[in-house]
Order: sequence, then structure tokens, then C-alpha cells
Amino acid sequence: MKIGIANDVSMAAEALRRVIAGTSEHQVIWIARTGIEAVRMCADQRPDLILMDLNMPELDGVEATRQIMERSPCAILIVTGAPQDNVSQVFRALGAGALDVTATPILAGAIAGDSALLAKIKTIGKLVKASRNETRPARAEVEGGPGVRHLLAIGASTGGPVAVAHILSNWIPPAGTAIVVVQHIDENFGGHFAKWLGEHTGVPVKVIEDGDTLSANCVQIARTNDHLTLNARHRLHYAAEPRDYPYRPSVDVFFDCVARHWDGDATGILLTGMGRDGAQGLLAMRQAGKTTIAQDQASSAVYGMPRAAADIGAAQQILSLEQIARTLRQRTGMKLA
Repeated sequence: MKIGIANDVSMAAEALRRVIAGTSEHQVIWIARTGIEAVRMCADQRPDLILMDLNMPELDGVEATRQIMERSPCAILIVTGAPQDNVSQVFRALGAGALDVTATPILAGAIAGDSALLAKIKTIGKLVKASRNETRPARAEVEGGPGVRHLLAIGASTGGPVAVAHILSNWIPPAGTAIVVVQHIDENFGGHFAKWLGEHTGVPVKVIEDGDTLSANCVQIARTNDHLTLNARHRLHYAAEPRDYPYRPSVDVFFDCVARHWDGDATGILLTGMGRDGAQGLLAMRQAGKTTIAQDQASSAVYGMPRAAADIGAAQQILSLEQIARTLRQRTGMKLA
């Protein structure tokens, strides 16, 4: 892949350049020292991927990401020192269109930091390729079963954290509602995402541990890079298969569980994201008689996953974030059975 680097710290930028130079499949095509330079260079020579720092002069990484996604969209990985200490900025960047986050190698620690970065780049490369080739995952062999009166299943990727927060902060779930969120995010950031989401919505949020029971009246977040499944005993588990699928955890896998085995009332919502993950699963949910919604283009950070759902008729409704929240509010007074 052709890679651009946006980092104003010379030592950090050089560390990133050396990591990329040490591979045969990637090359650095430019290095920007400010956010403004990154926006301009991306417009002049668009890379396949940008390694974007958060803290830069003139224009920070969050706003640079936002402007790039509006003007010259491409894959963006936030690479910054101590991301766990900048949770608010990280999620603002993810909301603006960045795909994922990892620590700067020079600060993460030699070989371990290099390996983590290259693993992220490899995953994003698969994601970009998969979105171009419109691949579909093999179905995971999972069990499924009813757990509570209503299940709200939400799938999201690029821009997802802010979209999920917007929906949940504008809707009070009725009693007996279980909410499960499958968000493409690094497993090391799952706990931070749950904490951040809880602070921004006022709704109880917890990460899912393997074997947890599906719970009503709270939001449960997938926290690993393995796929989330639901078994017949109403317990949530993680499955490594399909291993070669770039979307991890896959929205398709969880939505497929709901479609194949969930006997009660359910709603599937597919939000902003790059690629096609979730589209086939949402279609399966619709064919199983569940309510299905996809986010519209205007309110999406990246109109990939929702577009894929719309293209195959998976969504009964295509709505803005505000309209999704309004639709859920209208359901609040309805009997969920």
C-alpha cells in the first residue's frame, strides 16, 4: 500500500517511516508535519492509508481527518502516543472517519510496537481490498436463542462510536430491551469505548466477557477481535472463525445469529462504516421478519456498509441518525413481545 504519514515529531515520523521501509509490500509516499499539510498532500497525492497523529500544529488530527474524509477520502489509522490517555480525542477522530487507533511504535516499545502497527496496517489492507472486491464471510456455526423481550443489534465501523452515542443519548430503552453493539475497534480499546459511551449517553454500558448472559436494560459491547455469537442458552461467546475475514468482530456473524435463531422481537441497525460488513446479515434479519434500518448517506462518516445494505434491499428503512433515534423513541411506548 501507498502510505502517508502525518506527524510533527521528527523522531516519531522517522520511526514510522522505518517500520514501513522494512516491509516489501508498503511504501511511504509523503510525510506531513502539520494537519494542514496532511490535507493538502492527500488531495495532491492520495495514499491508500494515512498514519495520523492526534496532536499537531495548525490543525489537529481530528480536524485533519474530518477534512480529508470530506475532500479526499481514504483509510486513516490514528497512530499517537499513549492513546489511552486521549480517549476523547480518539473517539472524536473515529467519529470523523478514522478506522482504528494504535500507539506510536517509538513510544510503544521497539519490536512489540512495530509488530502492532504492521498488524493494524495488514488488517486495514485486507479491509480496503475486501471493500473493493465486495467479499462476503463464511457463516459461523453458532447456536442462538431468545433471551429478553426485545433485542436491538447495532453494527458499526468507521464513524460508529459517535453515531452510536448519538442514537443512545436521544433514546431511553424501554424495560426488557437488550442492546448489543458490534463496533469495529481494536480489542485494547473496547473497555475505553464502553466507558466513553456510558459517559456520553447516561445508559449503563459494559463490555462482553465470553459466556456472559444477554442482559436487558443495558448496552453490551463486543470487546475482542474475535466474532461475537449468541448461543441457545442466551449466552454471548467469541468465535475465531472465519479467521480470514478482515472485519473483526464481524457484524454479519452476529446479525446472522439473530436471523437464524432469535424467535422474539428484534431490530437490526447498520451504521456508518467502510466496506460491506453487516449488509448480508441485515438482509438475513429482514428475511427472518425482523425490523431492519440502515443509516443514510448524508449522516454517515463513510457510506460503505449502509450503502451495501441498501443496494441489496436489506434495510426496510434508510434513515438519518436523528430519524433512527426518533423511530426508536416511537417504539418506546409500544409493547415489546
